[in-house]
Amino acid sequence: MINLSEVLETNRMVEQENLDVRTITMGISLLDCADKDLNVTCEKIYKKITTLAKDLVNTGEEISREIGIPIVNKRISITPISLVGSACCRIPGDYVQIAKTLDKAAKEVGVNFLGGYSAIVSKGMTKSDELLIRSIPKALACTERICSSINVGSTKTGINMDAVRLMGDIIKAAAEETKEVDSLGCAKLVVLCNAPDDNPFMAGAFHGVSEADAIINVGVSGPGVVNYVLQQMDKNAEGGLANFETLCETIKKTAFKITRVGQYVAQEASRRLGIPFGIIDLSLAPTPAIGDSVADILKCIGVEHPGAPGTTAALALLNDQVKKGGVMASSYVGGLSGAFIPVSEDQGMIDAVEVGALTLEKLEAMTCVCSVGLDMIAIPGDTPATTIAGIIADESAIGMINQKTTAVRIIPVIGKNVGDTVEFGGLLGYAPIMPVNTFSSQRFVDRGGRIPAPIHSFKN
Repeated sequence: MINLSEVLETNRMVEQENLDVRTITMGISLLDCADKDLNVTCEKIYKKITTLAKDLVNTGEEISREIGIPIVNKRISITPISLVGSACCRIPGDYVQIAKTLDKAAKEVGVNFLGGYSAIVSKGMTKSDELLIRSIPKALACTERICSSINVGSTKTGINMDAVRLMGDIIKAAAEETKEVDSLGCAKLVVLCNAPDDNPFMAGAFHGVSEADAIINVGVSGPGVVNYVLQQMDKNAEGGLANFETLCETIKKTAFKITRVGQYVAQEASRRLGIPFGIIDLSLAPTPAIGDSVADILKCIGVEHPGAPGTTAALALLNDQVKKGGVMASSYVGGLSGAFIPVSEDQGMIDAVEVGALTLEKLEAMTCVCSVGLDMIAIPGDTPATTIAGIIADESAIGMINQKTTAVRIIPVIGKNVGDTVEFGGLLGYAPIMPVNTFSSQRFVDRGGRIPAPIHSFKN
């Protein structure tokens, strides 16, 4: 059993090292809200969300006050809306109406984001899936709190290249629709391969059909804590440089403590809300705050800047030790669980880009061993849709072959070019516009069809 004394020992982590619980996310099934009438569907959706999640924010704030640890975000994930709206949506505008309803419900209960404006199209697209996808630019432009995700591939099914090609166009359209706010809509849109059903982190969160009617998932964080303990470790080491065995043990023990905090929060939230506990996602998720950076951990491990030789190995080590420590602390670790490397949300990553140490190609290599993929990367607004589709295909292939979740959350900022900077604000931070390979991938992505699943997917 976890007791409060275990949580209280982390006070220093909160005060000095930016420890927080990044999110409590309530997953809600909306399958029983489907109806042939669009208005009835919207009414059912609004009622179910506002009924189940009415106390979510207050409960999170109460727990935070009692244990003295910030719980930064309270969020909702829902059944992929392409499933819920399939019986009543005939045009993309019908899905936009559902998006507005979801946004209204999210505002009513006070959560900062609601994820699940989504479709799972890894093997093919239904008419409903395609309608939802085509509605995304308008839906993100007219809402504040809605996040969208499309799963275009998996290790078991391969990669749906028709969906990949379409998503290149959709990302460009979303950028155009929100160009007055630096193409912010794209920051709430992610394309995934091997998307998990229980991810509490945005923008890729949705409530999978394998989940219960409602569930509580918690995402912890703590890159600042890991960075601090590694600095202390080297200070106390003979010669000022601990060996890799000591390094790994230190990360593992720290991840254990961080995950125990999340487990306590999840159990308390579950008990008080009367909703089952699902999983702990123990990802190291950075913020723009100084000292709350995965990049700084990589520098502490020994690379001058992320992108230097050794970076991928350092990230692989970090990811593995975080997972090993986390699974000892909780029997229900899920979601993504590892280390996030978003550019705009991590000051150390931004610094590495600005000094020329970190490129898009090196980031792609790093995604082979991290939690997700190419995340919160700003690129020139005139980047062709086919190039974006090619980037999505590359990242999906990494996920498919390596049997892991990968993602692309890329932002072609209309009117901006390499050398410019874009401000997103809040947890989304700011980012330098990164250069993109200018050679064409159009013939590749225009072929259509499906890239087959790899041979190791056949396990039946």
